[in-house]
Amino acid sequence: MSPGDPLVHVDDDGTQPSLTTREMRRVIASSFMGSMIEFYDFVLYATAASIVFSKVFFVGLGPQFGLFASIATFTVGYVARPLGGIVFGHFGDTRGRKAVLVLSLLLMGSASTLMGLLPTTAQIGILAPIALVALRIVQGISVGGEWGGATLVALEHSPARSRGLATAFSSAGGPVGAVVGTLMLGLFSVLPDEQFLSWGWRVPFLFSIVLVGIGLIIRLKVAETPNFQRLADRADASRVRMPILEVLRHHGKAVVLSLLAVLAFTSTQGLMTVWGVAEAVDHGADRTGVLNWKAVAALLTVVIGIFAAKVSDRIGRRTVIVAGCALGVVLAFPIVMLLGTGTVWGFAIAMALGNGLVQGLVYGPVGAFVAEQFPTSLRFSGASAAYQTASTIGAGFSPLIATGLVVAVGAVWPVALFWIVVLIAAGVAMLIAPEGKDVDIHVAS
Repeated sequence: MSPGDPLVHVDDDGTQPSLTTREMRRVIASSFMGSMIEFYDFVLYATAASIVFSKVFFVGLGPQFGLFASIATFTVGYVARPLGGIVFGHFGDTRGRKAVLVLSLLLMGSASTLMGLLPTTAQIGILAPIALVALRIVQGISVGGEWGGATLVALEHSPARSRGLATAFSSAGGPVGAVVGTLMLGLFSVLPDEQFLSWGWRVPFLFSIVLVGIGLIIRLKVAETPNFQRLADRADASRVRMPILEVLRHHGKAVVLSLLAVLAFTSTQGLMTVWGVAEAVDHGADRTGVLNWKAVAALLTVVIGIFAAKVSDRIGRRTVIVAGCALGVVLAFPIVMLLGTGTVWGFAIAMALGNGLVQGLVYGPVGAFVAEQFPTSLRFSGASAAYQTASTIGAGFSPLIATGLVVAVGAVWPVALFWIVVLIAAGVAMLIAPEGKDVDIHVAS
């Protein structure tokens, strides 16, 4: 099998399956809920890193350098994501998708709950930021396995004509989790500063244990994907001992092109949801208003992402993603300038354009696009390696790079230029990569 083969999967009776069957609804709900919980925890940390941790765990460094240190710990989680993708990808390709998803959910919930219980630097000294970084690494490893598993469970269960839409519903759990996490933190941010910094910020982290319990109930009811089951039923010769090595040896080009494509989404996410929040609040925008509009923009990302994915099932992933990149290039400078106005409305417009429109157009189809570049026996490892490395480079380092550029230059225009360069690189990669919309990914290869 190679990307571009014009094959369409059908069931044994000659019909194409539907997204509306009971099993597919359960599959999509499981993938959505799992992603929502994982990214609730992961993005909750990102928001807290922007407005809380510099005052709780990195005190005494001054506003700018305290924020820089706080965002650096956010970046550490992204550095750990490729490791999680490799480890979970190995077991997902050799042992099955389902078990990996259960483990990733448990790890994330445990790490977030412990963060909510973590003493401050004033209480235990340097051990506090060290423990925070360690728990952030666990979060990163967990998310590194979650995306690949949730995406593949939706993709490999879905009919060929609706793969983009199915994976978009799975991916939609990420922005919805961001909404819930942001609203939870925003709810407690209305407390007086002393109470918010003392205990208010902890409650959303502790709430994750409730979400994990709900997610496990749903996830344990989902069957293994038919793709992996077919592969497992074949002779031992069809099984790969070290999937990641096979990916690097035979699918290196697919990894690089997929990585560059995902950068369009992840860099936008990092700049808008982390650096953009800090930029607006530091310039005087109301903290609660900023968090509320960040949540609204995340919902807009979901709506546009699902629409973009549905369109990509008809006209292809490349066309939709390249359109998103081009739009981002045009809007980069206006968006960055709006973030620095110090007004809630300026922030709201910037988030609607950047986080909602630009990110949504790329985010919707990109999960299906990446997974379609790899065969079944290597799909978890290949897709996770590309996606999670791009997450590290894009979402993980872009807020740190943006903060550093502003500190070094004393202006925000280099941030827009940096963003434009990333979007152009992603667009070129998409034009080179093969279209995967019509590939029969149900072949057990």
